[in-house]
Amino acid sequence: MPREWDASTYDRIADPMTRWGSSVVSRLDLRGGETVLDAGCGSGRVTETLLGRLPEGHVIALDGSAAMLAEARRRLTPHRSAVTFVHADLQQPLELPRPLDAVYSGATFHWVADHDALFRNLADALPPGGQLVAQYGGGQNIASVRAILGELGVTDLPWCFATPDEDRARLESAGFAVDDIWLNDERVEFEAGEPLQTYLATVVLNWHIDRIPEAERRPFLAEVARRLPEPVLDYVRLNVMAHRV
Repeated sequence: MPREWDASTYDRIADPMTRWGSSVVSRLDLRGGETVLDAGCGSGRVTETLLGRLPEGHVIALDGSAAMLAEARRRLTPHRSAVTFVHADLQQPLELPRPLDAVYSGATFHWVADHDALFRNLADALPPGGQLVAQYGGGQNIASVRAILGELGVTDLPWCFATPDEDRARLESAGFAVDDIWLNDERVEFEAGEPLQTYLATVVLNWHIDRIPEAERRPFLAEVARRLPEPVLDYVRLNVMAHRV
């Protein structure tokens, strides 16, 4: 299973992902009664937006982190009859409680190492014509942080930042027709000091922070933040609009 997250802190500071995700939800072609998989629901902030588009529908909120699902359950208590929660790994075949009409995903797929398996599993869960609308890190996403990690000797990075051509080929091989796929820049500015370091620790570098001694964590985060030219993350998002053939 994927690793755990500090879900309560993530929920508090995830404004960039919430802003992007809410915009991506608007790309779904919905009538209001569909069943939609939120693939990587996190703490449920964007799931709320998705539920707003499904007054007679249902959301399957899936995540690989039990802590994220617990936070999403708390947030989505008023909508509990319209949400089913599933703890699962997107790299494995999916066992879902009901048939899908569409899949939405925000800020998740770059954490999945095997995009071939990811797209096969999603295709297997969708009927012909079923929509896939997603956004995730791609191309030169957080290139500045990646360069700093290389300078510090951290080379075993966990991300899959694909190009449009790479994931178009994977999607088509899995059984999708790609309606559109593109990159866009999303520069995000932070307050220097503790706010930036907390964001790095929780959202960007959690996989590394969790595995180094506690005494080394704050100095490491401070050094990464110091080496950034400015308190900015150079996010690049890969956007997908596709449907099951």
